[in-house]
Amino acid sequence: MLAFAKAAIMFKPSSTPAIPFATATLGIAFFSVMDVLMKDLSITIGAYNAMLWRCAIGAVIGGVIFFAKRMPLPPRSTLKIHLIRGFLAAAMATLFFWGLARVPLAEAVALSFIAPLITLYLAAVLLKETIGRSSILASLLGIAGVLVILGGKMGGTFTDDAKWGVAAIFLSAVLYSYNLILQRQQAQVAKPIEIAFFQSLIAASALALAGPWFAVLPAAHLFPALTGSAALALISLALLSWAYARAEAQVLVAVEYTAFIWAAIFGWWFFGEAVTLPTILGTALIVTGCIIAARQKPAQIEHIEATAL
Repeated sequence: MLAFAKAAIMFKPSSTPAIPFATATLGIAFFSVMDVLMKDLSITIGAYNAMLWRCAIGAVIGGVIFFAKRMPLPPRSTLKIHLIRGFLAAAMATLFFWGLARVPLAEAVALSFIAPLITLYLAAVLLKETIGRSSILASLLGIAGVLVILGGKMGGTFTDDAKWGVAAIFLSAVLYSYNLILQRQQAQVAKPIEIAFFQSLIAASALALAGPWFAVLPAAHLFPALTGSAALALISLALLSWAYARAEAQVLVAVEYTAFIWAAIFGWWFFGEAVTLPTILGTALIVTGCIIAARQKPAQIEHIEATAL
């Protein structure tokens, strides 16, 4: 998979969004595998420590690659974007994994899908992108799919702990919607490995501020899972950064919905969650929305010369 990730980053940009869309989809798949590891880690050592140590390990891995390739340090304007997104990532991811420890995987991912819908309109305001009809249709189909799934999977009574988990995931989704906009801006001024390294480094630094009160050294047997989640996060960030440098945010919004497909599969595989008819119907709507988004021709696509990771 590492070879595939590197090959994807070496593709030259296309006049259609198909390759960026496929690359972003692969990035979401890697993030979904990471979610499984982080859910277990968050339950075991808490969301804060899971995020702190994952980001710290990711910063070490990313730093080795960054400095081994003798990449130049970013200018102040780019570093500012790295700082904002790094702090934002620390907050949104900790909130999400805190909620994930209290809400089933599939439901948590479904709840987070409010973010792409918010992003669609933030892209118009912040990036001056024109919202096409197909983008709106794709987004609405994705949301409809989520509602169908939620109707079938969330009809029960929640405990107070689960309600707080839902609230944390919704707040994380609001932060994530702005993160998607920053991801687009960041990808236009920095290379994928630079983005992955600085996000891990800055997020770890932000989380470390609370270290004297909350940090706990994990048991040795947890470090393989922490290292695996850190590696998955770095690969995902690199793939998504490559994609967002070559396609408009509104084109790639719908790809976020594919996370539920992975969540349904992994929820069944690792946690014994049944794949119900509403899940199948909702997934069909989500995939339809993604296909519509992938086939559209945006008015403007940035052409940035591709470089190897």
